[in-house]
Amino acid sequence: MVPKIRRGSRTHGLLVYLYGPGKRDEHTDPHLVGSWDGFAPDPGRDTSPDPDPKVTLARLAAALDLRVKQAGDKAPAEHVWHCSVRTDPGDRTLTDDEWNTVARRLVHAVNLAPEGDPDGCRWVAVRHADDHIHLLATMVRGDLRRPRMNYDFKKAQAECRRIEQEMGLRQLKPGDGTGAKTPTSAERFKAERTGRPETPRETLREAVRHAVAGATSETELFTRLREAGLRVKLRHAPSGDVLGYTVALPGDRNRYREPVWFAGSTLAPNLSYPKIQRRLADGTPDAVTMPEADSSRSDWSPPARARRTATGIAERAAVLLDSDNDEAAAQLVGVGELLDTVAQTSPAATRAELGAAARSFERATRSHVRAERADTRAIRSAARGIIQAGGALGRGEDGGATAMLVSTLVLVALAAARWHSARGHAQQAEASRQAAEHLRAAYRQAAAAPMQALRDRGRALPEAQRRTYETTIRAALPENSTPPGTNTKNDALVATLAQAEQAGHDPEALLQKAIAMRELDTAEDVNDVLVWRLRRLAQLPAHPGEATRRPHVGTGRAEPPADRTGIRTPSPASPRPAAPDPRSRPPRR
Repeated sequence: MVPKIRRGSRTHGLLVYLYGPGKRDEHTDPHLVGSWDGFAPDPGRDTSPDPDPKVTLARLAAALDLRVKQAGDKAPAEHVWHCSVRTDPGDRTLTDDEWNTVARRLVHAVNLAPEGDPDGCRWVAVRHADDHIHLLATMVRGDLRRPRMNYDFKKAQAECRRIEQEMGLRQLKPGDGTGAKTPTSAERFKAERTGRPETPRETLREAVRHAVAGATSETELFTRLREAGLRVKLRHAPSGDVLGYTVALPGDRNRYREPVWFAGSTLAPNLSYPKIQRRLADGTPDAVTMPEADSSRSDWSPPARARRTATGIAERAAVLLDSDNDEAAAQLVGVGELLDTVAQTSPAATRAELGAAARSFERATRSHVRAERADTRAIRSAARGIIQAGGALGRGEDGGATAMLVSTLVLVALAAARWHSARGHAQQAEASRQAAEHLRAAYRQAAAAPMQALRDRGRALPEAQRRTYETTIRAALPENSTPPGTNTKNDALVATLAQAEQAGHDPEALLQKAIAMRELDTAEDVNDVLVWRLRRLAQLPAHPGEATRRPHVGTGRAEPPADRTGIRTPSPASPRPAAPDPRSRPPRR
């Protein structure tokens, strides 16, 4: 149940709209379901002899404005309080008596007409559709004083949550005042009329988020906005310093043919100019050196290297969120930027789900918790690296690295949900869970080809070697107790352990390290999570079709890949004999 509150100065004009046909003839059977005394005239169902709806409507407006006229100059200029209350599309249809109860509870909750107060404000509730009513009240009491209505929106929201529970309606999450402003009805109707899939406010909000992601300076931010095709207008102080900014969509004009400008703060609270300034100051990407371990493979494409680096940094963000520290609030903002950059540069097959995940998680980045020592440089550097590397091709190492990163981001989103739940942030926790579901869908699309190739590779291994690796897996994961040779879910993990050993790693130690990195309880598929952790730790290609190299001990140089016989050709720079193929070794006992 969603209440929307507005204020105005024209009682009669609002009644004309409520009892009229609506902008698109959507008002059917408008009638009163409640009023301040239960005897207010009803222009929709006047049963008096020879009724005239216009006359009855004028009588109702005069009755509502009586105290306003009596108060004279003491009455507020905007004396009309207007609240629409709408149920969820999946809710049952409420009766008129139930809507009357809802209306009385709301005017009591916001202190317009407290129950039992004979001097309460005059109000009516008009119903002209199955799913909502409109409350109209005049804000002058019977004693000609103004009602005390501090925080009326929060009080109305809280009362709606109680009504939902008592009436068996869908229970929405309580807000905390950090949500972005939703598009108005006029904005939605205009978008429909002009054929836009969403309102300009929503389009601009996403465009500004994308421009902020990984930016190093305000100049770069405004340049990105202009390159995205937006109109940008800066507000300067007399000294020449920038004080704020507004943006507009080309072609979006008002009735006077002027551009419709939106300030950053009206798009979302965290997109105001001061908050963007603070974010850039707390996490300048250029100040961080990217980890060498994730970028040493020169044969990997820039998008693949950038995604591998981001995967390691996202893992650290998840650990910080699991620590239940308020300082992790800064990581949420960085994760939001990382999701925005991945969505912008992702292959077409996963772009829709990743974009939906980024939009959902954006709500999770905003709360009243503030990190005193915010340092988002590492995660913002990862986001910047992805932007600079460009888009992934969606196949080979690029596509595999995308699957690797998205697999980790699922766990990060779930860690964010737990972090918010522990602090009572219901909307943010739900947004994190929704983001995780979109990320899971994107992961299944991105991982389909590389995981199938790994499973094929695992099934092609000699039976003795498969049994050895499955014994290792069962020892590390006791719940994975299916007899050797029958658990096809292990195929990709077996293939990865074989490649890791071929590259010179101890499979048992590497698997234990991957398991110990962080919890696996929230993983939809533990084997998939471990596959990507192992491949990142062992510097294995994200796509099994890529070559595997074995580093020289003590030098960090890599040997050439093995040929089809499993024997490597010695490198001229390293006359050391090649290691035998592990498939020729007897099984470990």
